[in-house]
Amino acid sequence: MTARSSTATPTPVAPAPGQGRLGALGPVGLVLAGGISVQFGGALAVTLMPRAGALGVVTLRLLAAAIVLLVVCRPRLRGHSRADWGTVVVFGVTMGAMNGLFYSAVARIPLGPAVTLEVLGPLTLSVLASRRAVNALWAGLALAGVFLLGGGGFGDLDPTGVALALGAGAMWAAYIVFSARTGRRFPQADGLALAMAVAALLFLPLGIVEAGTRLLDPTTMALGSAVALLSSVLPYTLELLALRRLPASTFAILMSLEPAIAATAGFLILDQALSATEAAAIALVIAASIGAVRTQVARGKLPPLPAEGQ
Repeated sequence: MTARSSTATPTPVAPAPGQGRLGALGPVGLVLAGGISVQFGGALAVTLMPRAGALGVVTLRLLAAAIVLLVVCRPRLRGHSRADWGTVVVFGVTMGAMNGLFYSAVARIPLGPAVTLEVLGPLTLSVLASRRAVNALWAGLALAGVFLLGGGGFGDLDPTGVALALGAGAMWAAYIVFSARTGRRFPQADGLALAMAVAALLFLPLGIVEAGTRLLDPTTMALGSAVALLSSVLPYTLELLALRRLPASTFAILMSLEPAIAATAGFLILDQALSATEAAAIALVIAASIGAVRTQVARGKLPPLPAEGQ
């Protein structure tokens, strides 16, 4: 699932902080924290769309996140191979496409169904990437919860919004793969910062065309920065770090929690109440995620941290 730089020299890496008795669950905690952050950021973004439009919100989010990450990480530009740069550019393109498709979807359909459809991408990846039959079982259970959360069908939703959400799901699966590859080729969060800059540059013309000078409104910029922090800086950094210790198949199944988190964020921020059916769906996806984690832990230790530069 991951490419390795031919120029890298493996070096020992000390265990990350917190890899003691609960070290095996450390990456899981990172993924869950990232999911909570990104879904509450998504709910905030929905309230911002009347001000800047879907593509304007994406532009603000990516620009603010890129600036923060570049300042904090100060990534080194020299000493990387052509393959390293190719990986980070594809990661940036994937990230931009994922964001653009998703926000265009939630401009047409509600947040809960949009995330429910989007998560089908990671669920598909979990089945394809897993080498154990039991993981397919957990993926199937999560998939049942996803469709239950969607009310058993999506016929009443805008077809364009559904297609955009499914496209975002495909890009989400690609994001998982290239996030892992980038994390192994670049130290710390350097690759993430560079990829975010690529995504921001790609979306800047689109945001200007849709929102124009509205992007410069102080309130809009402040809200856009908050969305960037919640939906990009925190979750992408946490997920990149988690993918260094967590198999892509297990990570993808954990992503099935996203509809449940989105439903909670929608209830708290957008006044979208949960029905009994939706609560049952949440229970299914949580059960699937717990099962995936327990299966991985039962195998022993999670894969060790890769050597820097790999």
